[in-house]
Amino acid sequence: MKNKIIDLHNHLFCELERLSDESLKGEELNEEIKRAGAVADVASKIIATGELVLKAHALQDKAIGVTDIPKLLMDMGDDETKYKKNK
Repeated sequence: MKNKIIDLHNHLFCELERLSDESLKGEELNEEIKRAGAVADVASKIIATGELVLKAHALQDKAIGVTDIPKLLMDMGDDETKYKKNK
């Protein structure tokens, strides 16, 4: 997986910094506001997908005792073994 949840977090804060740039005026500011809206829309979809995966995983865990965190929700750069549950 190329992008991780932490990347989304970083992109959102970068957009917030761009919106906070007081030197942006007029059309540049309007363009940045449009971009921020698009970023927020996509971020909402990514977050909703993660929530769905987490809910499905919780149901599966309850039903059959799955022991791993869904890969979609992991930072694959970390050691995956620390995400295993001890059952």
